[in-house]
Amino acid sequence: MSQSGIRELKSNVAPYEQASTKASIWQMINTIGPLLLLWYGAYLSLSVSYWITLPLTILAAGFVVRTFIIFHDCCHQSFFKSRKANDIVGTITGVLTHVPYAQWKHSHSVHHATSSNLDKRGIGDIWMLTVDEYVKMPLLHRLGYRLYRNPLVMFGLGPIFVFLLQYRFNRRGARRKERINTYITNVSIVALYALLIWAIGWQSFLLVQGPIFFVSGLLGIWLFYVQHTFEESYYEYEDEWSYVKAAVEGSSYYKLPKLLQWLSGNIGFHHVHHLSPRVPNYNLEKAHEATPPLQKATTITLATSLKSLKFKLWDEENKNFVTFKAVKPLLRRERETGRSISMKKPRLQED
Repeated sequence: MSQSGIRELKSNVAPYEQASTKASIWQMINTIGPLLLLWYGAYLSLSVSYWITLPLTILAAGFVVRTFIIFHDCCHQSFFKSRKANDIVGTITGVLTHVPYAQWKHSHSVHHATSSNLDKRGIGDIWMLTVDEYVKMPLLHRLGYRLYRNPLVMFGLGPIFVFLLQYRFNRRGARRKERINTYITNVSIVALYALLIWAIGWQSFLLVQGPIFFVSGLLGIWLFYVQHTFEESYYEYEDEWSYVKAAVEGSSYYKLPKLLQWLSGNIGFHHVHHLSPRVPNYNLEKAHEATPPLQKATTITLATSLKSLKFKLWDEENKNFVTFKAVKPLLRRERETGRSISMKKPRLQED
């Protein structure tokens, strides 16, 4: 894309970067209010039937995802015009979603600055290897990577590991303010859980909060995964990498049914968000509709997004994601010849 095209693109999106205090407050009301009501309703339903409780907890998990989008916007300073308001609401919603505000704000800003940059992987993203890196790996490391990318591990154990364990600890080198915010978040979560357990008992607490925590965590990881893992995505090394291309070509437009789009806070317009993180979630669709070039972003649906589960490695030669099965011939030839083989289309065997 030419420099003039980039300037025009940013100019078209700029009017939607303004936060509306009225819209933000209303979103907090129509998100956190229903979440609290659903939580209480799920608890009351325990005395009737758990088959009533479970659907209520799943719906509540959807509102946790929507709460996370408020948290996410606060991290980008896009939910309110006031930095202090963003920091306060971000910390509170971080407690509700089990994510420390300052810690995640740092890692996510790195993610935005380095998304799709092959030279700068490892912070705020999902572990992703190129074909060549995978083929050169020792066997045990390949097995570890395959285990990590297994859907049962990523979406089954992932929510527990990430939201319950990983986010409880500060990163190495974290500044004092970030460390304190993590401690505040952890203490607040423990205090909230202790209060609820005291009020309703640990069994009732687990029966309600357990499904909400797991389902919302699973959905959060899925949304992050699927919007950067699609067949013809965009990845380049530093000397060829472009921020705008990473946003428009390396982030998908996840076209969801209207209810799911609302519950996920319009984050399906991920290409718009990566182009301009200052656009509040309630303006993402408007920016997409008003900017024709953004409408050319790769569109995935609920059905087509399931294909992303088989994409495991980035093929630098052909510029697309491939399966583990596709690289088996390369691994075989690597063992036979003792040297690396470049990825070529004739050697590929897709599922």
